[in-house]
Amino acid sequence: MALKATIFKAQVQISDLNRHYYEGHALTLARHPSETDARLMVRLLAFCLYADERLVFTKGISTDDEPDLWQHSLSGEIERWIELGQPDERRLRQACGRAREVIVINYGGRSSDIWWDQNRDGLKRLRNLRVLDLDSDTVQSLSELAGRNMELQCTLDGGQMWLGNADSTVEISPTVRQEIGSN
Repeated sequence: MALKATIFKAQVQISDLNRHYYEGHALTLARHPSETDARLMVRLLAFCLYADERLVFTKGISTDDEPDLWQHSLSGEIERWIELGQPDERRLRQACGRAREVIVINYGGRSSDIWWDQNRDGLKRLRNLRVLDLDSDTVQSLSELAGRNMELQCTLDGGQMWLGNADSTVEISPTVRQEIGSN
């Protein structure tokens, strides 16, 4: 018998001082049986970073032709494609051909450094690709916020981000490995 996804609910209040975006979101996240709390929370973090009424979680791990999150325009074009982890260069080239903007959020510690070193030259040619990296300590702290029913507050200001609940807050400073149009 196949294991079923575990459902997580999150009420998130987002204050993005960079974009002047101030909204509350009631999110439902399905955690695949092979997904960790850390990856689930990185998905939630990705949503907070790029929050928009049209940004949605996809089937993620269980599909090969969809990212972890994406945003479509009102006419159906893919505006934003967000991948987590260490996708292969071929997948990212295809995504860059399909979407206006592609974002990778790495969170694997030393393995992220190795992935970047091996793929940097090929990825630098992709002008609509942005690559962010989260350090291992941050990801561990994020995983400690995970719960089946979460009430979270998120604040973004400059290159800093804070995500927390009533008991604790995690300060997040993603490292930008590649910016869109910087190649």
